[in-house]
Amino acid sequence: MVNEMTPKIEKLFRSPYSVPNGLQVTDEGVWVVDQITDRVALVELTQSSDYGVTKLIRDVPTESSNTSGLSYGEDALWLAANGSGKMWRQIRSTDANEGDVLKVDPQTGKTLQRYNIPDGGGTHGLEYDNYESGYLWVETLKNKALHKVRISDWSVQNTIPLPYDRAHGVVRVKDGIWVVHTSDRLIVKLNVEDGGKLDEIHVSDEYPEPHGLSLSGDGLLYCDATSGWIVKITF
Repeated sequence: MVNEMTPKIEKLFRSPYSVPNGLQVTDEGVWVVDQITDRVALVELTQSSDYGVTKLIRDVPTESSNTSGLSYGEDALWLAANGSGKMWRQIRSTDANEGDVLKVDPQTGKTLQRYNIPDGGGTHGLEYDNYESGYLWVETLKNKALHKVRISDWSVQNTIPLPYDRAHGVVRVKDGIWVVHTSDRLIVKLNVEDGGKLDEIHVSDEYPEPHGLSLSGDGLLYCDATSGWIVKITF
């Protein structure tokens, strides 16, 4: 039976970018990626100032494109390039054709490695697995699935189906994996073996729409690409 949770939801601050479409909490602060410019920012994880913003620590350009997901692991940023950026800007020679995963230096934005999306097509989310080092979870839009990929040889080790359309942010936790389903305003915890639903959070219309997702202490943090808000979920 699925547990329908009713946690506390509160707006924290607005992103330094207009279209934040992925985020990741680290010991340094919160990394946020912009879907239009594909730049990544590191900001302080604090309550907002009177202007609704927080302190910018670092701003880094990348070679990603139409970026729709961000994670952190192996001392690097992982970016989900969901095709080219032609919808937002002039096409760059480094833009993805369909979809790529980029491993990026967080200091310089240099691309350290580029990988194809499993089964081709685009992606809206990814997550470095901090419980099984050396693995990355990658969503694929083409087959509405979540793949566990071994990074060393970029091979798919497991695939679980996703329960709803338009999957987005992903967060691995000890007892499962959280996945955002933006259009349904749902954040669903799934069994990592078979994709069975364990828990479910409904984000009502009074709050910003969930897109990217990150673990933050005992709760979650999400970003809304339409309003720019960073939002905290406390269990």
